[in-house]
Amino acid sequence: MAEKPNRENVAPEPSPDEQVGMIGGSLTAIIPAIVFVAVLAWLSIEERASSTGFWVGGWAALVVGLILTTTKTKFAHSLIRGLSDKTGAVIITAFIFAGVFGSLLAGGGLVDGLLWLGLETGLQGAFFTVLAFVLACIFAAGTGTSVGTVVAMVPVLYPAGVFLGADPAMLAVAILAGGAFGDNIAPISDTTISSAYTQKAEMGEVVKTRLPLALSAAGVALVVFAIFGGGGEASNRQVGAEATPLGLIMIIPFALVIFLALRRQHIIVSLTWGSLAAIAIGLATGLMQPGAIFSIPGERGESTGLIEDGISGITGAVILVLFILALAQLLTDSGLMGKILAKLEKQAAKGVRSAELTIVGVSVLFSIPLGANAPAILLVGPTLARPLGMSHNLAPARTANLLDCSVCTVYYMLPWHNAVIVWFSTLLVTANEFDLPIPSIAAAFLNPYAWALLIVLLISVITGWNRKYANQRVLTA
Repeated sequence: MAEKPNRENVAPEPSPDEQVGMIGGSLTAIIPAIVFVAVLAWLSIEERASSTGFWVGGWAALVVGLILTTTKTKFAHSLIRGLSDKTGAVIITAFIFAGVFGSLLAGGGLVDGLLWLGLETGLQGAFFTVLAFVLACIFAAGTGTSVGTVVAMVPVLYPAGVFLGADPAMLAVAILAGGAFGDNIAPISDTTISSAYTQKAEMGEVVKTRLPLALSAAGVALVVFAIFGGGGEASNRQVGAEATPLGLIMIIPFALVIFLALRRQHIIVSLTWGSLAAIAIGLATGLMQPGAIFSIPGERGESTGLIEDGISGITGAVILVLFILALAQLLTDSGLMGKILAKLEKQAAKGVRSAELTIVGVSVLFSIPLGANAPAILLVGPTLARPLGMSHNLAPARTANLLDCSVCTVYYMLPWHNAVIVWFSTLLVTANEFDLPIPSIAAAFLNPYAWALLIVLLISVITGWNRKYANQRVLTA
């Protein structure tokens, strides 16, 4: 009989100074989140979705929460703690730099270059959707940020792909799926770091043993995109300027960002050098004019250039992230998350297979209400996954992989999560700029990488494939 998990590791309740009281108990804390999701769903169903429209849902959710709390001041302090969350600050900063980088790539003609490439080589329809997925995977794996990937890649890949006959919904989902892959596998991803840190696992071993799971899911996604990624009609419509191969030179800044990220440079550093390289190449080749990057506008309120355009394009997403961070903090400070975790921990199964299923199930469950997936790992990792893993002699890398893969599944489908909201907000801005069709936010549910990863993970748990025990080799059956 395996020993029970260490009770000292159960998720702590909020301190008395931080405990937020709710009418009817901590379960009421879920109501503001439901209000937020309801507004998102309503606008999406009515086909009137917009990032600024979603702000109303965030504001309404906080107001409802204030009405339902019995500790008004503590509620306000909880919201401020959520808004000042360090993880959120990193995400928002990455948004800004990725937004500028994507704007410079598009302004430098990469969209036109990709359009030319597709028209000249026949890389159109489903083939371009597959290419978009691969490029997003590479970018996300190198930079470690799914949200940064969609912010930087959607303005470039989406218009080019639609003009080349790719299915708009599947093309958009391909970019989101690529971001999910990078979040899942990148050594510098917050989820990879969180999962390895909470399980006291070696980073190299974590990435090495996670590759079979992530690559299997990516292979399934590739097949899906190859089958369903086409259906549109290729067009030689011009994108800002005449399609020309010269724009492909903007691949160099893209590659530079990947290279620096793989050399363990911080994402902000990598994106900054990439942006400067894009400016330098654009000016040297004539693809950009100095005034396109920055100039004094002719009229007050007009854009000053590509840098402002890049930042303004992600403003809506930044405000939505702030609302999500505040709501997630409320779920924690109300004690709801701790109570759920403690109850599940008591009922944790004793067999290795059922123990792994418990880790996966709880991780997925906690990733659903939270706006970011790394916090779910930080909640479940030390309190449930590590004790269960130790009691069944599982390798730390194995429990780290169960955690990380779990939070990279449904998280990339649900419309109230950071990555999906940022993805959709960027789509809205890009589609409006180029007068393109706008897929529904519900298209995120079609994410084949997320579905495939969930299935692969369950197969691994049920069959024992890729399971590794402490001081043992990976089992293949």
